[in-house]
Amino acid sequence: MQQIYLDYNASTPIAPEVARVMDAAMQDAFGNPSSLHWAGAPAKEIVEAARKHVASLLGASPQEIVFTSGGSEANNLALKGVFFASKRAKRHIITTQVEHPAIVAPCRFLERLGAEITWLPVDATGQVDPGDLARAIRDDTILVSIMHANNEVGTVQPIAQCAAIVRERSVPFHTDAAQSVGKIPTRVDDLGVDLLTIAGHKLYAPKGVGALYVRKGIDLEPLVHGAGHEGGRRAGTESAVLAAALGEACRLAADLSPMERVRTLRDRFWHGLQERFGDRVVLNGPPENRLPNTLSVCFIGRIGADVLSTLDGVAASTGSACHSGRVELSSVLEAMAIPPETGMGAVRFSLGRGTTSQEIDAVLKDFTNVAADDRGEVKRA
Repeated sequence: MQQIYLDYNASTPIAPEVARVMDAAMQDAFGNPSSLHWAGAPAKEIVEAARKHVASLLGASPQEIVFTSGGSEANNLALKGVFFASKRAKRHIITTQVEHPAIVAPCRFLERLGAEITWLPVDATGQVDPGDLARAIRDDTILVSIMHANNEVGTVQPIAQCAAIVRERSVPFHTDAAQSVGKIPTRVDDLGVDLLTIAGHKLYAPKGVGALYVRKGIDLEPLVHGAGHEGGRRAGTESAVLAAALGEACRLAADLSPMERVRTLRDRFWHGLQERFGDRVVLNGPPENRLPNTLSVCFIGRIGADVLSTLDGVAASTGSACHSGRVELSSVLEAMAIPPETGMGAVRFSLGRGTTSQEIDAVLKDFTNVAADDRGEVKRA
């Protein structure tokens, strides 16, 4: 059985270049980066070099980069950090209905502490209307958080347009860019954002490391209190190994040219599915304004998990779950108003740097049998 990985939005393999710098850091940087003696100096040098790589990718200053344990912590630091630093009696936060759980759950938590959350709707392609954002901003709004690109359907939000609206009201703007970094441009000044989240394991770095960009002048209350690490914004001894990994991953991500090859493979895959299924397969999200590696589709009249079970060795994700005969759509598909009878067949294929044309051809060959089975012409053994 050939194993084919098409779930890069869930997690990426560690790039060989990243593994090499991790190995070197493990050998040479065992000291505490905060120590002033000879053992701490190499570790400190590695951490700060990595910080420069992350900053360079985003067009930021190294002092604006805070290393975290991953995207979830970075999102929590942005939301809770702004909330707890705010001196306003009423604290209003704006986000969308299609955010990752690492945004939704902290917002729900802050609601219990008195925050008021506005959940902006999206259209049928998963995109937010900047006009809705403009109408939602209030005098007591302390933060707007809108993801850069959706992890399920790949929709890219009009972040620069939204940030410009928010900037006029002097409200900080955060974007969860875990899925977009390394796939599309994420320069913070071009986007106009004040806070931006990176997740290492979406970027060919290991799990357990991420970063939050914090524009100079943004006040955050730390989630973790202790010594004054990370400019006083996150206590805890820095890991030179993990910082080096993220730094190298960001250095590699500065070259977006591999994504053009990935986009070509994704489009070839989509056209192949259309040839086999016709109107029995539909695209989720916009045809153009989405991540170059993401293909989310619904197989009409089928259940997504059943479709995947017919593809030997293919790793991908579904967008719905079936419990006791009842279909539960993901919150993203639900917000896009996709009917349950369509959404139950949702499958997300996400390609990456390692995806080959041979792999796409192999999956399409498998789908030829699935499509024929739908027409009653072939029965799979």
